[in-house]
Amino acid sequence: MNQETLTKLLSRVARGSLSVADASTQFKDLSFEDIDFANIDHHRSLRKGFPEVIFGQGKTSAQIIGILERMILKEEVILVTRIEKEKAGDVQKVLPAAEYFEDARLLRIQEKEPSPTGFGKILIITAGTSDIPVAREAALTARAMGNEVETLFDVGVAGIHRLFAHRDKIFEACVIIVVAGMEGALPSVVAGMVKAPVIAVPTSIGYGTSFNGMTALLGMLNSCSSNIAVVNIDNGFGAGYMASSINHVSAV
Repeated sequence: MNQETLTKLLSRVARGSLSVADASTQFKDLSFEDIDFANIDHHRSLRKGFPEVIFGQGKTSAQIIGILERMILKEEVILVTRIEKEKAGDVQKVLPAAEYFEDARLLRIQEKEPSPTGFGKILIITAGTSDIPVAREAALTARAMGNEVETLFDVGVAGIHRLFAHRDKIFEACVIIVVAGMEGALPSVVAGMVKAPVIAVPTSIGYGTSFNGMTALLGMLNSCSSNIAVVNIDNGFGAGYMASSINHVSAV
């Protein structure tokens, strides 16, 4: 339940078109709902401005469906991250409104496209084409949270002139997410160009001594550019969520 839904509900009670008893029923599970294998945090939309996001990895199809069936009664947009294609197909058989984005491994149910409520534009940049799936997860997350999002792919340091060709787009962004594997150098370069906050996302892309993203992660954490923050390896969702939080500060 979000703030808009709560306001409408209370307004109906005030007008007399909804009884106190019926309203009380809708508030029964407002804090959280225990469905045995999960405790669904229905209060999160009110508390944080966005519903609980389901982490699909490690959950069964039946568990994901069970959580979704309870959440769709109260939420306008729901995301499931790290969900495999087969499980997404199981969900879609029961809930046909669910959309699956295979490259991002993300499933979305939403009543309508969210209107942009963020202060400015979020730009998502990748070093290489192989980093796009993580960037797509970030983009889908940020858009679902009410942000205008643009993307810029395959402009890494191996051909830095490709990045500089998009200076105007880079300078216009209020928040920038930079996704990179290998040595993870691109976020430092971007952050050195702009005053906007830069969220660096290391990916597990690279040869042996990239250590599945550890090399990129450590490089980003040791960046000499001071306007960088770093999320976990391959964590596009976390980057998109944090970018949205920053982008909404001035809109509060």
